Amino acid sequence: MQEIRDNARKLMQPHCQVCPHCNGKHCAGKVPGMGGLGSGSSFHNNIEALAKHKFNMCLIHDVTTPDTSVNILGKRLALPIIAAPIGGISFNMGGKITEEEYINAIINGCKAKSIIGCTGDGVPDFIYQSGFAAIKNAAGHGIPFIKPWEDDELYAKLEQAKATGTTIMGMDIDAAGLITLRKMGRPVSPKPLEKLTEIVKKSGMKFVIKGIMTPDDAQLAVNSGADAIVVSNHGGRVLDHTPGSADVLENIADTVKGKITILADGGVRSGGDVLKLLALGADAVMIGRPFAIAAIGGLQDGVEKYIDSIMTELQQTMILTGTPAANAVDKDILFSV
Repeated sequence: MQEIRDNARKLMQPHCQVCPHCNGKHCAGKVPGMGGLGSGSSFHNNIEALAKHKFNMCLIHDVTTPDTSVNILGKRLALPIIAAPIGGISFNMGGKITEEEYINAIINGCKAKSIIGCTGDGVPDFIYQSGFAAIKNAAGHGIPFIKPWEDDELYAKLEQAKATGTTIMGMDIDAAGLITLRKMGRPVSPKPLEKLTEIVKKSGMKFVIKGIMTPDDAQLAVNSGADAIVVSNHGGRVLDHTPGSADVLENIADTVKGKITILADGGVRSGGDVLKLLALGADAVMIGRPFAIAAIGGLQDGVEKYIDSIMTELQQTMILTGTPAANAVDKDILFSV
């Protein structure tokens, strides 16, 4: 992995320095790029929210080969991990490889390791077009995400997503504040419950709503008929001064656990971070920037090696906390002061 990271650093500069500890401090305010918006506090808060949680080490047990698999949205995944939707390689990641090379590495690398990857959306159109093509070429094994466009573009993309052969799609509603898209003549906007319910129904697929940060919004997502939510502040890239995902996840899970699939992202850098989010109530975890670095630095081989690495970390953490299965993680593995 070090060789892959070193190569990524060469290719991603000046947009990303591939810091030894990816915490958003060096890249604060660098959007476009890989940083967090404004002061970068929302990115920092994701990291700090996870770091606050410590593990209770438990070693008198019989867990030697923990089961890392989960069943999510009709898919059996070898790990409770999904590659988050990221696009815009040319202006966020240095542009040394193409959008097509990047997203094919993500989709095919995840498929080869029996997990699943997501594709992003945006302007220029080749961002989403590359993603849809990658999923179609992978026989529908991927989750396309679209932004909360206004009707004509939104419904056209719903149909194009369905044509990829996927059975799951998502919408990153936290992109609703991207005023730059409106200035480009491609407006995005928040969706009231009635409209969101209509979109979910028209999709004809399992539907994921990404960008949930409060219990109230989580319940509204349930009411809309969606199949899953992603507890996410969009990697700290859309609104400064939000809490970290791990700070709000537990209250959201207390409200909607069992009613809807709960995914979470934000600052995940290790298998231990994955297990922390599962203990706080997530059913599976999305990872963004580390997947991007692996794909830029090593294409599909880099993605596969990264998945192997984080699987080893997750297994080790499960053994050391006495956790037998990823589909039933006890909150008591976390230390309470």
